[in-house]
Formats: sequence, structure tokens, C-alpha cells
Amino acid sequence: MQPIHTDKAPAAIGPYSQAIVSGKLVFTSGQIPLDPSTGLLVPGGIEEQARQAISNLAFVLEEAGSSLNRVVKTTCFLKSMGDFAAFNQVYAGFFASCPARSCVEVAALPKGALVEIEATAEIG
Repeated sequence: MQPIHTDKAPAAIGPYSQAIVSGKLVFTSGQIPLDPSTGLLVPGGIEEQARQAISNLAFVLEEAGSSLNRVVKTTCFLKSMGDFAAFNQVYAGFFASCPARSCVEVAALPKGALVEIEATAEIG
């Protein structure tokens, strides 16, 4: 197993790695919409937060030798299912390959985020 770290995405806010490479797969930790340069949530609603969370995810995958195009499964956590349609519009713009996905509503996310996304992707 190989831990992954990039300064292009927010640092872990707990005792975990941004991602772990195991064999030909990379398993990312959940990415929330933090601006990597400030450590603060990006301003705006679900669209802006979804874009930032996915951008953070892309940087972690890139550091691991993968990309959004190689994602096989995502798990998406939303603060409100009322944001589901707007989230899907942003998500579709990044994931043309339509990986498998779970999307659930949760009571709360770190730092008050509206969305968190984790992924499993192939390397290569």
C-alpha cells in the first residue's frame, strides 16, 4: 500500500491519507469543497461546492497516476437530497464515463460542507 499526498488538494483534517494505492487501484478519502490554499469552504451553494470537491478529487487521483476518466465507483454524500438534481448536473460535467455511484443524504459533513465525494479508480 502506498499513501498519496498532494498539495493541490486540501490536507487531511484527521488521521488519514488523501488516498491509498493498492495494486492497480486507488482508493480516495472523501473530498469536501475546501480551497486548498486557504483551508476554507468555497463560497456558494451546492454547484460551487460540488465543483470544488470534484476538482480536489481530480488532483488526488492525478497524484496517484489516475484521473476522473478512470474512476470505477464514487460514493457521494449530500447534506440535503434537495440538492440532488443540481449536484447531478455538475457531476455529469466531470464524469462522462458514468462510473457506478452511491449517493446518500447525511446529517452533517465536516466543516459544514454540503457535499463530500470519495472514489475508487484504476491506475494507468
